[in-house]
Amino acid sequence: MVLSICFYMAKFINTYEAKAQLSRLIKEVQHSGELIVICQNGKPVVDLVPHKTGKDPLSQDPQLKGAFFKGDPCAPVSEEDWPEEYR
Repeated sequence: MVLSICFYMAKFINTYEAKAQLSRLIKEVQHSGELIVICQNGKPVVDLVPHKTGKDPLSQDPQLKGAFFKGDPCAPVSEEDWPEEYR
């Protein structure tokens, strides 16, 4: 398993402290973007990280600007257009 989180930049806190200070920790993560690792019995169990807003899946990719279909992508395909192994 490959970890993509750099723990050297993280702040470690135990679950008891996290429970008591959750609102403050959330604000800290929002403003600093710093990773906070919540530990239980000295072992990391949860990462508190800033939320990443995904882009609109229906928005056009800028690299495709000006692209267009040269036909109807929903039109049926004739049997001759399919490779032999898929007929």
